[in-house]
Amino acid sequence: MVEIDGYNLPEDLYYHEEGRSWVKVEPDGKARVGLSDIAVKMAAEIIYIRLKPKGSTVEQGKGFGTMESAKWVGPLKSPISGTIVQINEALTKKPEIIKKDPYGEGWAVLIQPTNLEGDLQRLIHTPEQLRSWVEREKATLQKK
Repeated sequence: MVEIDGYNLPEDLYYHEEGRSWVKVEPDGKARVGLSDIAVKMAAEIIYIRLKPKGSTVEQGKGFGTMESAKWVGPLKSPISGTIVQINEALTKKPEIIKKDPYGEGWAVLIQPTNLEGDLQRLIHTPEQLRSWVEREKATLQKK
């Protein structure tokens, strides 16, 4: 786990900068997806999360669901392309679990990837990339 300026970012995950989402490749080749600590902390109070149903296809950078928070309403952008094979029903019923554990119980969807290697190459993964990402996020927040 890397902690950068108060954001916790596990090093074994890949991150989609624009969507502030993460992906973890499971041993069976499926990919678990959720929102990063950056997204969760920026959102403040999360009012609801809606996820696309099982069987839906998603594209990298496109929505796998929507979220409304005290500060923002909009799409949850997928870090990878594929088909949703499972959704975290607990998250839709109690969206506050993402605040407590964004990388564990707060995961959102499980995806069967269609272009995993290509998608992963376009994501943030190294500690240096993570640090640069946090700096860009801080600069964006300071402008608002």
